Amino acid sequence: MKKIISIFGPTGIGKSSIAIELAKKNNGEIIGVDSRQIYKGVSIGTAQPNQNQLNEVPHHLIGFKDLNEKISAGEYVQLIDKKIDQILSENKSPILCGGTGLYFKSLVEGIFSGSHTNEVIRKRLEQEYENDKDKLFKKLIEIDPTYSEKVHINNKKRLVRALEVFETTGKPMSENFDLISKASKYKNDYCFVYLQMKNHLLHPRIQKRIEFMINSGMIEEVEEIINKKIDISHIDYIGFKELSLFINNKISIEQAIENIFIRTRQYAKRQNKWFSANRYDINFDLENFSSNDIVDKLIQIN
Repeated sequence: MKKIISIFGPTGIGKSSIAIELAKKNNGEIIGVDSRQIYKGVSIGTAQPNQNQLNEVPHHLIGFKDLNEKISAGEYVQLIDKKIDQILSENKSPILCGGTGLYFKSLVEGIFSGSHTNEVIRKRLEQEYENDKDKLFKKLIEIDPTYSEKVHINNKKRLVRALEVFETTGKPMSENFDLISKASKYKNDYCFVYLQMKNHLLHPRIQKRIEFMINSGMIEEVEEIINKKIDISHIDYIGFKELSLFINNKISIEQAIENIFIRTRQYAKRQNKWFSANRYDINFDLENFSSNDIVDKLIQIN
């Protein structure tokens, strides 16, 4: 079987453009691997492919979830497998592209079998955390002393998740990690391509993209979410908090943009740290390779 090209890298580096050119030259379709771009109503702030790009090449798993829905990495792996099945059945080439490291890692290493969400349990635990996080942490120590050593009491997301897993599976998180399953059935067929760029080149690209997003209607996008009173705390929407403050006359637009730039740089740094520490098969530094060079080399893989 041909290798499934999977392109990842930090935000703003140009992953989508390279994936689109590769798809056009290689009879391909693109599958998104991004935890933020799966949502409707946030296409600008999460830098989803624009309509022209969507018209150029078919895209999958982009803008298909309502803002109030959540999805686990395990569930996402299953969706990716189904899309790969579909694309291969049409004699086309699936191309994965995105910036969510956990999703890429889950494709080959799997995710523990308790990786399904239970909204009712999670919301209750989140409320219990707000009421008395010390009590909730003591509960984790009692049921899973091993995992409690890896979780800080102030890490609400991990603490709540650990207790949610226990309540839904009857097993502590530490035991669930011994039950790794549900890796992609194509786990041996991926070719992971890591795109890199030095900060002095990446940061101006990030700045330019933020300005483009603002001019494209990002403020109005945030206003609509606020007006609809939608809770998007589960989405890492960089810019929502900053633009909300601007909309409420708490900070200037200049300060909002600067804060978005700082947070986006920090996000890119975390992404690079994750990707460089995990598996990749090919690495391209965009200071040394043009987009066309990369596309040509990736075509040669198969």
